[in-house]
Amino acid sequence: MSRPTGTSRRWGRAATVAVTVLCLAYAPIAMTELWPYARPGAPALGEWLLGRSVSPEFVAEAVRDRIGPYGRSLAPLVVHSVLGGLLMLLGPVQLLSAVRRRIRLHRIAGTVFAVTVYVSMAGAALYLLRTPPAEAFSGAAFWIVLATILVGTVGSVTSGVLAALRGFPDLHQRWLLLCYGFLMTAPLLRLEWGVLPSLYPGLDLFDVNRVAIMHLGALVSFGALLASRALDRRATVPGLTGTWCPLPVRVAAHLAGAAGLVRITVAFLGEGTAGRRLLLAYLVPYAVTYAVIAVRAARAGGAWAREEWSLHLTALCLAPAFSALTVPVLERTLGLDRATALVAGVGVGCGMLAYAAVTVVSLRILYARQVLKRQREFADLPTSPATAGAVWEGARG
Repeated sequence: MSRPTGTSRRWGRAATVAVTVLCLAYAPIAMTELWPYARPGAPALGEWLLGRSVSPEFVAEAVRDRIGPYGRSLAPLVVHSVLGGLLMLLGPVQLLSAVRRRIRLHRIAGTVFAVTVYVSMAGAALYLLRTPPAEAFSGAAFWIVLATILVGTVGSVTSGVLAALRGFPDLHQRWLLLCYGFLMTAPLLRLEWGVLPSLYPGLDLFDVNRVAIMHLGALVSFGALLASRALDRRATVPGLTGTWCPLPVRVAAHLAGAAGLVRITVAFLGEGTAGRRLLLAYLVPYAVTYAVIAVRAARAGGAWAREEWSLHLTALCLAPAFSALTVPVLERTLGLDRATALVAGVGVGCGMLAYAAVTVVSLRILYARQVLKRQREFADLPTSPATAGAVWEGARG
């Protein structure tokens, strides 16, 4: 088992502190965000902060754009936002109790966390079901991204719970980190509401959200991967043999990804200034994420670390190809215009492929355990040629 260096420990502590502070700061914002829609004049910490970091006009626009869509499902959305604030508090408790091996606290908080996720996401689902994509807050592309995050959050917490019940703590850890990564899109989006208007003066909230969804899925899934690898210090996994990412697979994934990037780039450049802005918001985080994962895969000291990094790198390469193929599907199935379908397809690509990567990593670990189990079974069998032959024929049949 490899030991973390002093530098990696310091980075890990800094990341933990940063995430904890962000969660604690966002929790009251989330809990009070929709109060003014239910009772005009009610205090909302998020609006107060946004008005002072950007402008009162920007806040007024945000409120105006959300009154109509939110009015149809206000009660479910209030439940969603209040419980979302609770999830921001439970996340650090889960992480710190796991790291410090407070098993009883971890299990109790984990049960509350899972139930809260389901109820909170049910509120969000009611909003999405009652609101046509074109009439949703920030438009159809934002609706599609929200729906994808909802499915990813529920799917990852369910996989994490099942892994815990089956006694697979390493898989449980990966799925819950990915789940919390998806939940972190909410506070990170609010940060971008405060930062992007200074980078793009005059940009309205609709376009700010379109810029943000270009990279939020990639950033939160990348953060979940970094946390998973920091917590899993095994050099290898018992039963792990070979690789599911041989050179031909990696080459094919890079070629497909390059083709997808070219198609996406050409499409965005055809959309003028807005398209170039969106393309930049996608390419820069993507390039940074690719560089870090590629370097980690090349420098990995153990077979298991190298395999997991390689699987995620392959998924990241395939994300642009997936997005490029998704665009015409969204156009035909939802009747979207080309620009909206392009934003939606790119917005969900990295997050969905990261989810697929965690799925493959989980299957890789389960397969390794099956290999180890069969090795032990055969090691316990009688060694006479006749018995061994009968067992082999039975296994083949």
